[in-house]
Amino acid sequence: MCIYLKNKWVLQVFIISFVLSAFFSGLSSFVSDFNILFLIFILFIVIGIGIVFDMIGVATLTAEEAPFHARSSKKIKEANASIKLLKNSTKVSSICNDIVGDICGIVSGSLGATFTLYLVTQFKMNALFATILVTSFISAITVGGKAYFKNIATKNSDAIVLMAGRIMEFFSK
Repeated sequence: MCIYLKNKWVLQVFIISFVLSAFFSGLSSFVSDFNILFLIFILFIVIGIGIVFDMIGVATLTAEEAPFHARSSKKIKEANASIKLLKNSTKVSSICNDIVGDICGIVSGSLGATFTLYLVTQFKMNALFATILVTSFISAITVGGKAYFKNIATKNSDAIVLMAGRIMEFFSK
């Protein structure tokens, strides 16, 4: 029975990863036909999604359940959704940090490659220099953003989990 549950979780992770990757890859391919400013905007959105989900994943691992039970007893709806997040914190963290974070990293790399190609073709920039410049910039924003917001996530984990609970509650209606 335990092996079945583990395999079921692996299958769910596979399906979630596949669907999200298909969506974001389709988006990145679609974006390459548009204005370069739009491409940069979408690149920042994808990086931002990765950073926000990383923050939520860290917050669910560091938040305590007790304050949410108190909120639940006061009939605060999002507290129940927050408790569900906390009871499944390892899965939530895996989805947020690993699945969404990794997919955003891959898609931002794809968007970065499109931007690099633009720099090389439009500005006759050296391909090696353009690649190093774009990948370094994307890496610095991603890693720096995650480091900054991990600190916020550990200090404000209850508020972040409560906000995630609100969003879950809103979408469950």
